[in-house]
Amino acid sequence: MTIKELLLLEIESTPDTILAETLDFIRFLKMKEPQTQHVSEVAPSAPHTTVNSTGRSLLEHLKTIGKWEGDDLKECLELVYATRGKAKFDYENPFE
Repeated sequence: MTIKELLLLEIESTPDTILAETLDFIRFLKMKEPQTQHVSEVAPSAPHTTVNSTGRSLLEHLKTIGKWEGDDLKECLELVYATRGKAKFDYENPFE
């Protein structure tokens, strides 16, 4: 059986709550994949170096990040609200 066929079999017996998380994860992976390929195309042999970030360097980096484009902000927020869990604190605060 192919991976796709195995996934389809699993989907048939999976509850909707898990399927919602799975869908979100698949979308994340698909979004992440082109970015990973792009980085390797730009600098295939560049070694990874550790950089000590400062407030100034982080602000400079923000200038290189694109702005929000698209009309799916409302859909994204609805997905966040639908899939996030409620925090539960059922232990004593050790700092009190």
